[in-house]
Amino acid sequence: MFPFSQVMPVILLKMLTMFVHPIFWLVVGLVGLQYKRMAAVKENMFGIQAGGGVWRDVAVATIFGLAGGVLGSVLMVVIGLTLTESGLMYLWPVAILLMLINARFLCFAYAGGILALGKLLFGFPPVNISQVLALVAILHMVESLLILFSGHLGAVPAYFKDRRGKVVGGFTLQKFWPIPIVALAIMGASGAAGQGIQMPEWWPLLKPGVEGDPDTLVYAMIAVVAGLGYGDLAIARNPREKSKLSAVFLAVYSIILLFLAVAADNSGFMALVAALFSPLGHEAVIYLGRKLEFTQEPLYAPHPDGLRVLDVVPGTKAWHAGIRSGDILVAVNNIPVQTRSQFEYALSFWTGTVELGYISEQEGAYKRELVPSPTPGQPFGLLPIPEGHESNYLPLETAGPLGRWWGEFWQRISGEK
Repeated sequence: MFPFSQVMPVILLKMLTMFVHPIFWLVVGLVGLQYKRMAAVKENMFGIQAGGGVWRDVAVATIFGLAGGVLGSVLMVVIGLTLTESGLMYLWPVAILLMLINARFLCFAYAGGILALGKLLFGFPPVNISQVLALVAILHMVESLLILFSGHLGAVPAYFKDRRGKVVGGFTLQKFWPIPIVALAIMGASGAAGQGIQMPEWWPLLKPGVEGDPDTLVYAMIAVVAGLGYGDLAIARNPREKSKLSAVFLAVYSIILLFLAVAADNSGFMALVAALFSPLGHEAVIYLGRKLEFTQEPLYAPHPDGLRVLDVVPGTKAWHAGIRSGDILVAVNNIPVQTRSQFEYALSFWTGTVELGYISEQEGAYKRELVPSPTPGQPFGLLPIPEGHESNYLPLETAGPLGRWWGEFWQRISGEK
């Protein structure tokens, strides 16, 4: 059996050392900048400020990241993944270069596949294919669990243009987590016995790929820090349902890739299959997720009984009235409303208490609530769905500088022809 009782204390102790490491806090700061950017997007689109503060979101993300780091560390140690052979020094430069082509390529799934193919076809770079792709698989496995439990938190309402050219409502799901990871490093060989933690005979699942007798190799646990990010959109589902679906797709992808990475240790053909599956399987996950959202009917669509609500800002009067995303606002002080302009028109007449009549999606019942009229200069907090012709929709284009340059160049060449 695997000696979890001996390994776990070492992993936790190594992870604690990251709290005094400046790189960890640098990554936390970078995560904070991403959440600040997301809050700015929400404020610019709807003129509202995110409640609760950006650093609260960062704190929550850090807690989830620590939990994900523990899981990822255990998986790395169990299979015998070593950072010295995982190609990290090559993964980052390739991933950054790919990001210049398209922002979504800033993912080790693409860089790892390219490195593995390079090693198979040209013998360069000098990386262990199984170790590289196992690292990609484990990071995505951790990401799938983080998405499952927290991917829906802080979803930002947005307008999108669908394939028919109509503007529809939905949410952007963007999360970032700082991840402290404990992995293995090969320190050398030793003839001494009985020292350190004795591992089972089947360990490691991944061959170390270094010269010498594997039974005499000495491993040490080292702590590093990484950052994981998740970006998606929810149009045909609410954010919680979409994050669960995305987590399932990504978990299946990571499990298959991990099995292929282990199999690649003993088979050149399986190494080729794993190298191709790393980027192509990830593309399939993205394609399937997008297709399900754009080919199915939008969840936040107009309703014949009233004005459907896309989102409600916490702490505002609409929030205190009990209105939530997906509800249908029917009347304001008994004045029927069907559009945003009708809602704003009805609301502008009243300076005292406002009676809101709405259909609760969760309870499936018509409700009436009294709230004080909006204070001048303060938002009411209700964000309706688009009416199909808005101009402030969120573009889905993620091309980087090199990608945009190539697109413009190709258009010029095609035009000349």
